[in-house]
Amino acid sequence: MQAIRSPLRRVALQARLPVVRPRVARPFSTAPEAKSNTTLYLGIAAAVLAGGGYWAYTSSSDTAREVGTVAKSATQAAKAATNFVPSRADYQKVYNRIAETLDEAGEYDDGSYGPVLVRLAWHSSGTYDKETGTGGSNYATMRFEPEALHGANNGLNVARGIMEKIKQEFPWISYGDLWTLGGVAAIQEMQGPKIPWRPGRIDGFAKDATPDGRLPDATQGQDHLRKIFYRMGFNDQEIVALSGAHALGRCHTDRSGFEGPWTFSPTTFTHDYFKLLFDEKWVWRKWSGPKQLADKKTGTLMMLPTDYVLIQDKSFKKYAKAYADNQDLFFKDFSAAFARLLELGVPTAQFVSSEPWELKTLDEQKK
Repeated sequence: MQAIRSPLRRVALQARLPVVRPRVARPFSTAPEAKSNTTLYLGIAAAVLAGGGYWAYTSSSDTAREVGTVAKSATQAAKAATNFVPSRADYQKVYNRIAETLDEAGEYDDGSYGPVLVRLAWHSSGTYDKETGTGGSNYATMRFEPEALHGANNGLNVARGIMEKIKQEFPWISYGDLWTLGGVAAIQEMQGPKIPWRPGRIDGFAKDATPDGRLPDATQGQDHLRKIFYRMGFNDQEIVALSGAHALGRCHTDRSGFEGPWTFSPTTFTHDYFKLLFDEKWVWRKWSGPKQLADKKTGTLMMLPTDYVLIQDKSFKKYAKAYADNQDLFFKDFSAAFARLLELGVPTAQFVSSEPWELKTLDEQKK
């Protein structure tokens, strides 16, 4: 590793490249950040190529992580300098690799990485604050501490590790595009609706990381849900639609403290989450963990306090009932809300397409 680092340092000194140092705090601004990132990436890309090595970092400090981000983006910048412009077909290849990875989970959870990839896409986007314009999927700041260690992100190191392997195969894609595309692929491959998506997110730095408390707290009620989702710009109908993502996956005591799946088919995207809310009798589970509900009939399913309020709050309930009665309506509304969630915090000018794409599933490509 020292042999790799030394040539890079010499080249950097000879080229008088800028040294990455902690920056003085300044107002949040996306456009200047994108410009300065590009200049820095191109400079360091030249040094990396000239030095014959790739900067690898091992320090856990924010500065080292920022250096690592710049270095990893060097490959992306170098390809751009040689007129490499990813096409829709290139993004379809990334989608396909993600889709193939879903079934490589083995004994992990219910045999699929799909639910945890949806959660990664959701949590990396749901930090957006419309008042300050901060957060969202643009900078993929969950790569940095302390955001990576926020309680709501427990266990997402698994998903980030999966995505890191794919990033090595396709180094030109940004983390924000990769993570959100992972959520799209997971939903679509688990028999969910098509999710319109388009690339254009850029990689940020540790200074762009969001404060804790921006993601939903499952122990809370309807007032908390509205505070979290209204901050992102969503309304009551969209809150309920997005909650339908709980059709997938399960909770873990070593992560959230809660335990169990929401549905009997946690790797298939359906409207069963809403049907079960109305069709089952839910009772408070008697155990040493946090407050959660269990279905009285089997005791194997669970609902969180934030789930249960969807049938207690009058406004939420009418949408939840509509989705319980009509899966097509749920799919349509979820697709629209989830697609918007994945674009929060990304300036429109950054997107490579004026209209989102609908990428094909693996099955569709076989026809």
